[in-house]
Amino acid sequence: MKKLAKTLITSALVIVLAVSLTACGKKGGDLTIAVPNDTTNEARALLLLEELGYITLKDGAGITATIKDIQDNPHNINFKEVEAAQLPNVLPDVDFAVINSNYAIEADLNPVSDSLAIEGSSSAYSNILAVKEGNEGTDAVKALVAALESQKVADFIGEQYEGAVVGVVENPTDGFDASVDYDALAGTKISVAASPTPHAEILKVAQEILAEKNITLDIIEYTDYVQPNNVVESGEVDANYFQHTPYLDDFNAENGTHIVVAAAIHVEPIGIYGGKQTSLDVITK
Repeated sequence: MKKLAKTLITSALVIVLAVSLTACGKKGGDLTIAVPNDTTNEARALLLLEELGYITLKDGAGITATIKDIQDNPHNINFKEVEAAQLPNVLPDVDFAVINSNYAIEADLNPVSDSLAIEGSSSAYSNILAVKEGNEGTDAVKALVAALESQKVADFIGEQYEGAVVGVVENPTDGFDASVDYDALAGTKISVAASPTPHAEILKVAQEILAEKNITLDIIEYTDYVQPNNVVESGEVDANYFQHTPYLDDFNAENGTHIVVAAAIHVEPIGIYGGKQTSLDVITK
């Protein structure tokens, strides 16, 4: 009888312990953070986690860092590398995900109010208008740049995104470039490859400006990070607007492409969002 009682007490203690551990939530080693799998955005995610004190990267690991460059991982975080556009989709299956603001906005996540931590608005990651090398000085590109660098676009970014997207143009124009022969461009079409949010939305404002000069801006939406550069390189499309300079530099180096920056327009801070967890405090408990 005593043996049976002892067994029952032991079993009860095991159950209580299991329940208490469950109530405490996950601890290091059980937590998974999903990060973008493209080199530069993965680095941004890791640099943000390092800034928060959760990991330490190897000396010299910078804007091309990957999980292989993690030197110290004191909380035994598990990392899942995911294609950037798919991060919102995997969010329910992981504890946290580090998501680019454009994809967060598309998934109805507000980077300002929904993120648990967010990157500073570093100009190193300004989203750019990019063109095939040699075309940056053409009237068509200069006209598009002037429209994107306009006060009208700057106002739209500020009002529409309320800090989730931040304009970086220091001296906005009236939308037009005095050196451009707009009469000669009248009736022509300029094509731009762009991701849907916020790039295509911002381009629609530039579209209205160019329409005043009878220039058609054809906005072609893509949901990946590869084809927009490929179609500019091939000459199929005049320009693209979806990436930052570190990503472009890495893309050119890996693919032998010849795409250059025409203008820097805005920054999309990258942020950490909760999936299975609602607070970052669980990482250090």
